[in-house]
Amino acid sequence: MEGSLVYVMGPSGAGKDSVLSRARALLPPEAPVVFAHRYITRPADTGGENHVAVTRAEFAMRRAHGLFAYHWGAHGNDYGVGREIHDWRAAGLTVVVSGSRDHFLRTGGLDSQARPVLITAPADRLKQRLAGRGRENAAEAAKRLERAEAYEIADPRLVTIVNDGTLDKAAEAFVRLLARLEWSGASLRRA
Repeated sequence: MEGSLVYVMGPSGAGKDSVLSRARALLPPEAPVVFAHRYITRPADTGGENHVAVTRAEFAMRRAHGLFAYHWGAHGNDYGVGREIHDWRAAGLTVVVSGSRDHFLRTGGLDSQARPVLITAPADRLKQRLAGRGRENAAEAAKRLERAEAYEIADPRLVTIVNDGTLDKAAEAFVRLLARLEWSGASLRRA
C-alpha cells in the first residue's frame, strides 16, 4: 500500500518549519513517517529549515536530469523536493513535504493520496515573525506579507492549522493529523 503524501504549505512567517521540526520530535521513533529535505538555492546558514543548499547551476542540472519530484520558484530562490519521495511512499511510508501554495494550485492538488495542510497565522503575527527572523529586508518582508493573501486553497481535503498559540499546540495538531492517517496496517500512537 502506497504511503500518503502530507503536503504542508502556508505563508512566510506562519512557522511551518518550526511546527514541522517540533512535530518530528514528538513522533515516536517507530512512526512510519519521513520528512523530506528541500533543495534550495540559498545558503545553508540563512536560518530556518534544515535544507540542502545548492547553486543555481546545480539546481538547473538536477532539474534537467529529472531528480526532483517537485520544483518551483519563489522569493528569488528555486525550491525542489527529490524524487526519492516516490520510493519512500512505495515502501508504505508517509512522506511530509514542505511545499508551496502556488505549486499545489498549479499541479491541481498533486495526486489523490495527497493530504494538503495549510499552516497559517493572523497577519499581525506573520509580520512580527518575519521581522524577528531577520532573513529579509523590509521590502522583501512586505512582498512576503502581500503574497500571504494571494492564494486561496479551496481543496476539500485541506486541513488548516492556525499557528497563533504555543508551538506545541500547533505541532500536536499536526501529529494528530499524522496519527489519523493509515499506514500499511501500522498503528501510530503518541509516546
